[in-house]
Amino acid sequence: MPPSTKPALVRSIGKWDLVAVAINSVIGAGIFGLPSKVYELAGTYSLPAFLLCGVFAGMIVLCFAEVGSRYTETGGPYLYARDAFGPAVGFTMGWLMWIARVTAFAANTSILLGYLSLFWPALADGPVRSAAICAITLAVAGINVIGVRDVTLTTNILTVAKMTPLVLLIVVGCFFVEPANFAFGAVPAAANFSSAMMLLVYAYTGFEMAFIPGGEMRDPKKDLPSAVFTAIGMVVVIYILIQVVCIGTLPQLAASNRPLADAASRFLGSWGAAVISLGAALSIAGNLNIVVLSASRLPFAMAVRGELPSFVGTVHKRFHTPYISIVLTAAIMAAVTLSGTFLYAVTVSTIARLFIYATTCGALPVLRRRQSAAPAGFRAPLGTIVTLAVLGLVAWLVLNTTWHEVRDTAIAAGAGLMMYALCRRQSRRVLVKS
Repeated sequence: MPPSTKPALVRSIGKWDLVAVAINSVIGAGIFGLPSKVYELAGTYSLPAFLLCGVFAGMIVLCFAEVGSRYTETGGPYLYARDAFGPAVGFTMGWLMWIARVTAFAANTSILLGYLSLFWPALADGPVRSAAICAITLAVAGINVIGVRDVTLTTNILTVAKMTPLVLLIVVGCFFVEPANFAFGAVPAAANFSSAMMLLVYAYTGFEMAFIPGGEMRDPKKDLPSAVFTAIGMVVVIYILIQVVCIGTLPQLAASNRPLADAASRFLGSWGAAVISLGAALSIAGNLNIVVLSASRLPFAMAVRGELPSFVGTVHKRFHTPYISIVLTAAIMAAVTLSGTFLYAVTVSTIARLFIYATTCGALPVLRRRQSAAPAGFRAPLGTIVTLAVLGLVAWLVLNTTWHEVRDTAIAAGAGLMMYALCRRQSRRVLVKS
């Protein structure tokens, strides 16, 4: 069959679809639990911590926007690292991104069932929980196989559904805020503040998923930068206002396991807590949808370039989606979630994302100097200075993590490189025989 007749991905993701994708990628489960954890570590200083981390995320997005505006193919940070630093580095970053997405799906599915168990206690444990995990994974994978247009439509609906209770919490909660709750006490210890910042890095991560399905965007060079800037700006404002409401209405914030629901119950009653819990479930559902979309495109992009077995890059003749990659990724996600071992693997997620951010930001000056690089549709102001600042902040955050996290990331990267070497060796053998 001639290459021109092979099924191809369909470019159907528009700008506002990308905004919804980015919002759903960032606002998942974290914001429904982190306000209390960050307040416990930093007290009222958690407000500037939210702002500082938002600025940090904005700096990373600035670099991503320029680098991403050079590409129209599927792969995102995997492609950026591959072109800037070589195939081995590119594969490693893509592999780490895939692992981060798989573990995120497992963790968020468990959190989703935790919220839903408030309405159906049987979901907390046992065969009903296992059946629910399989059903959720199958449903999300099915939507992704049927077509990317269905994924974006579902994402758009879930974005509106998740934002409604959050906006309700902010708008109503602002009328019940107690100014006395915002007294600044002693400055938190440096270790506590850095731990709070690391937690917030996790809360702000995920925007990179919007860059991955480049081959299915209508006009990625034009739409992607403005869409992600819009999304991250909205997220920063929402996060800070949520923290203001939680601090101002919930005196026992540091001890709360469900801070948004507990805050809502104080000024909206039990029905308010139920609405927030439902909003959390919808938020996580939207996030799971995007996690499968982005995660499944990474093995596809690698297979197309001969770095994974070629069958992984197969596109469905009718739906024009990488269905083999979707099915394999979803099956592994379900297995990790069912095994319950994801808690160990999740420790790799944040540190892996920091390396991915550092690599993409580092690609900015490299691609600027390379004459053969595709022209950028967006140029980041003070790009090189911003890159150096991001690399310095990433180094600071990594130095404040434990050796176990760094070790686990290295093990995960090493496993991926072994698979990469085997696939490349097999590809060379096929070329020699032909």
